[in-house]
Amino acid sequence: MTDTPRAGSPPNPSNPSNPLRPLRPLIARQRDEEHRAATPLELFFDLCFVVAIAQAGVQLVHSVAEHHTVDGILSYVMVFFAIWWAWMNFTWFASAYDNDDALYRVVTLVQIAGVLILAAGVSRAFQDHDFLLVWLGYVVMRLALTSQWLRVARAASGAERTMALRYAGGVIVCQIGWSALLFAPESARGWIFLVMAIAEMCVPVYAEKDFHTNWHPHHIAERYGLFTIIVLGESIAAATVAVKSGVDENDALGDVLPIAAGGLLTVFAAWWIYFVVPAHDRLASNKEGFLWGYGHYGIFASAAAIGAGIEVAVEQAVGKAHISTTAASAAVTVPAAVFMLLVWALHARYFKVGIAQQLILPAASAAILLCTFAGERAVLAAGLVATAAVAVGVTLTARTAAGS
Repeated sequence: MTDTPRAGSPPNPSNPSNPLRPLRPLIARQRDEEHRAATPLELFFDLCFVVAIAQAGVQLVHSVAEHHTVDGILSYVMVFFAIWWAWMNFTWFASAYDNDDALYRVVTLVQIAGVLILAAGVSRAFQDHDFLLVWLGYVVMRLALTSQWLRVARAASGAERTMALRYAGGVIVCQIGWSALLFAPESARGWIFLVMAIAEMCVPVYAEKDFHTNWHPHHIAERYGLFTIIVLGESIAAATVAVKSGVDENDALGDVLPIAAGGLLTVFAAWWIYFVVPAHDRLASNKEGFLWGYGHYGIFASAAAIGAGIEVAVEQAVGKAHISTTAASAAVTVPAAVFMLLVWALHARYFKVGIAQQLILPAASAAILLCTFAGERAVLAAGLVATAAVAVGVTLTARTAAGS
């Protein structure tokens, strides 16, 4: 296979991977390809997906603020799974097969249209348990991905062709299963979601049992890192709007300033903790890749929920959310603790030396949960704990490096 030109280099008309060619076979890229980086199309794809994440966050805020916490969390888990799973499937597929021809671009844009349809249906899914638009958007995304796998099957042979057909068939079968959400009684939808989510996650395991896609470890780590940054940025944006609203409408700067400071420290610490270790080193095999990739559902969902939690805390502080201070604080501390614990479990712990370094993030997660009961300064306390965890981690790492 001919290497794809480095980003920014002029296209070579004689090169079969020349992006000016409107159509060419969708064949595997090299796993050790140099200069493999996220493309402008992938970044655009991520940005549009964050629109759906933002809608889910807004509805989660409304549900918690209106004392529909359990119902809101369940709806958030279901909607976020659809968003995350479609994003993840595209990301790993693109890492292995992105040829950047015209048809590939068009199909990717169709997937973007699908997530925007899904985003338009998020409010109905939360408020009325009407999943029609969410399902329709998901159909558009999944059928587009199926067409990509069929292109791979057409260009491949042997075990690789079988793998591509398994992916295409698995996606279609699962999509048919998801349609049960439209017709099943409300009491059964939670179980349907659980069964179908497990079925979806089994498709890659089944499809790649005889042949593994050539995803690129550095590219995958970069894509996940970029999406984490975008999600954390969305949390900051949502929190900023909430703080501005609290100050403008209620003249409550003294009440919201500690929440804003604590929320900002928490998000800053989350960014630091995620990027302090080289994530691509954990992607040495398909088994590790599956675990790492699937585990990011919790990382992405909790990162997005931190911003929603800050909004809830602000609304409670100015009297717009009729819930207790403890419940409002938990909306921030619980996702923050989950984020730190999952980052530690998925890759940070593999780079820690000694028991002291290993205990920093688990201990910080527990301490942040305890901050839930710190009253009106709970969010600020959580932010200070997260910042202290970063400071201690940096200090211990520096001492270990100096002593080696």
